[in-house]
Amino acid sequence: MALHKNFINGEWVAGTGAKENINPSDVTDIVGEYAQADKGQTEAAIAAAQAAAPGWAATTPQQRADILEIAGIELLARREEIGRLLSREEGKPLANGIAETMRAAQIFKFYAQEALRIEGVSVASVRAGVDVAITREPLGVVGLICPWNFPIAIPAWKLAPALAFGNTVVFKPADLVPGTAWALVEILSRAGLPKGVLNLVMGRGSVVGQTMLDSRGVNAISFTGSVETGAKVALACSGRGAKYQLEMGGKNPLVVLDDANIDAAVAASIDGAFYQTGQRCTASSRFVVQSKIHDAFVDRMVTAMKALKVDNALKDGTQVGPVVDENQMAQDEKYIGIARKEGGELAWGGERLNRDTKGHYLSPALFTNTKNEMRINREEVFGPVASVIKVGSYDEALAVANDTAFGLSSGIFTTSLKYATDFRKNSAAGMVMVNLPTAGVDYHVPFGGRKGSSYGAREQGRFAADFYTSVKTAYTLAG
Repeated sequence: MALHKNFINGEWVAGTGAKENINPSDVTDIVGEYAQADKGQTEAAIAAAQAAAPGWAATTPQQRADILEIAGIELLARREEIGRLLSREEGKPLANGIAETMRAAQIFKFYAQEALRIEGVSVASVRAGVDVAITREPLGVVGLICPWNFPIAIPAWKLAPALAFGNTVVFKPADLVPGTAWALVEILSRAGLPKGVLNLVMGRGSVVGQTMLDSRGVNAISFTGSVETGAKVALACSGRGAKYQLEMGGKNPLVVLDDANIDAAVAASIDGAFYQTGQRCTASSRFVVQSKIHDAFVDRMVTAMKALKVDNALKDGTQVGPVVDENQMAQDEKYIGIARKEGGELAWGGERLNRDTKGHYLSPALFTNTKNEMRINREEVFGPVASVIKVGSYDEALAVANDTAFGLSSGIFTTSLKYATDFRKNSAAGMVMVNLPTAGVDYHVPFGGRKGSSYGAREQGRFAADFYTSVKTAYTLAG
């Protein structure tokens, strides 16, 4: 089996060790063997990015745009091949893997154009004879620490703007899913990047990630992952004055009012809670349902859940793939047990399943008779586990929806323009969905939340410039 190496200073370099990439749909299937970097290799990658930073910052917007466009074109052309690799290593159904690869391609093509739109502003000074120019400049070296649940889309929406705005990059993908990240870097390595501009260091977060956090050679860190790790990123970056951006998950509510189209609400709930195995930070995990529609909603949810096909990600017709690994399966089962102990009633699911291949299969679980103060409604499970909270009125529904330490995504199903408008205004989330699943976002608009979900500038769209650039104000005495 060929070793997939780290990419440091324009060269493919073997690590100090290697790790097998295991298919969660079939644990006997080894996707590949991937190098593991140590502290020394990570420091070498940082040094290479530092050395390359001045030259890359001085390139023209057109040079950067062309490289990103080339990468986007190749990703699009190879979407089925790379999408299959993604589904094989992460476990999401093949159609989702292909769609995610297409999204990564679109992101690169979008930021190819954004590289040409880096704007400045000239304003009149309050002092006579003085000109004021406001410009954006690259930060220098940016460290990217990415999660396993979107192994090409999230790296794309960090990498593309970082490069477009003139930064050099040290990129650490999730240790569980290095395959698609490696494929993405391999494409970029041939797209015309000067050596040292992009460096891939695969390995454990406690080694590679910590070295990046501790290094004064890294000017900024963009992180997506758990709340606990996010807190460590914030502490380390604050301690040395580095810029940081955090995306840390959610406990997203979907409100279903009595006047809702129940069939549409159930379809969106199944999608939001259980598709991609519930392993989305925007997944619906709390259904806040008004009392008159509650019983019918639960009945139709259970009927729909029983019809879901849980199977190998690469099989035709699979709607829900496996949980990503045994550790995540243990976490899902832990919270199913917690919900039962707290008094929640398991309406359906929550059982390990056997399939033709040995994998981490779990039937989607739905709990009823839950209260918002229960742990199942306070803590992120990150699996196909959701709960129902019965409420009496819209005002109670809004209060319950907002009663969380998180604030990433929220949604409402209603035919009332009054309630839809009020919810859009008063929901304490960074993204609000009306008559849509809480999961599923566009690539050209801001992504991010409030409270414990996010910190710092938004990701995606034109707002990404707020993180990946520094604003400079220059005064010139005329004449």
